[in-house]
Amino acid sequence: MSNQFKLRGVVPPVVTPDLPDHTVDIPSYERLINRLIDAGVNGLFLLGSTGEVAFSDDRHREQIVTEGIRIVDGRVPVLVGCIDTETDRVIKHARRAQELGADGIVVTAPFYALGGIDELKEHFRIIYAEIDLPIFAYDIPACVHTKIPWKVAIELGQEGTIAGVKDSSGDDIGFRYLVEANNKIGHPMSLLTGHEIVVDGAYLSGADGSVPGLANVIPELYVAQWKAYQAGDWVKVKELQDQINEVSHIFDVTKGVVGYAGGVGAFKTALNLMGIFDHDTMPHPVRSLQGANREAIKKVLVENNVL
Repeated sequence: MSNQFKLRGVVPPVVTPDLPDHTVDIPSYERLINRLIDAGVNGLFLLGSTGEVAFSDDRHREQIVTEGIRIVDGRVPVLVGCIDTETDRVIKHARRAQELGADGIVVTAPFYALGGIDELKEHFRIIYAEIDLPIFAYDIPACVHTKIPWKVAIELGQEGTIAGVKDSSGDDIGFRYLVEANNKIGHPMSLLTGHEIVVDGAYLSGADGSVPGLANVIPELYVAQWKAYQAGDWVKVKELQDQINEVSHIFDVTKGVVGYAGGVGAFKTALNLMGIFDHDTMPHPVRSLQGANREAIKKVLVENNVL
């Protein structure tokens, strides 16, 4: 299964819009997903870090996936984040994702009860044996406190356990080695960068695509960048990255907020200001951005012709 599934291009990790009662705001979700698909994205990733997976109970996860797959209606592949502390919990989420119609799943290393490399590899192999869906390894050590070494990813990819890697590790050297080694063994895996500010560098390394949270706000620029990469127009690739990075300042113009509030909070504020989201509700205990912070984000959007 894994070696037969290839995914290339721009695959945004979809922001989850919530009503004030913390259920999914379905009209806003429809506007966002349809806008992303109309912009030409190549797939969607539901229940990623941007999509509130860490904050969502089973009921909320199910609503996000059920409604997301319904709205997509087969127009692009859908990956679903099956992210949880340990293997059996991941398998439970993965089985439900498969029942709901996911095209693939995204899985981190185990966390909380930390193990070693042997446990890491066994984690992915057990999930592969239990689930009939392509598995993307999500390398995000800042959140799960385990780095997936590139040699381990190559081993798992060569044996067919994983279909690809979504790299949010910040390890540019490791990613470069991973791309080179993947090519040497026949390119069995799709390798996607999660670093939206340096996508041009990942493409220069040979990445198969990107998973940029900022594409929720400016999907057209990321799609244009992907097309320029495919055409070998490296000048255009860098020009578009420079434009993207001007918009990315929505992350750093705010004051008094950190982490999720400043990252996904900035996405939700921008999408609310743009009229795509009816609400900017954040998951407990995170507060929505207010006052001067909203105005600062609005200024960035106006200056870059997004709003």
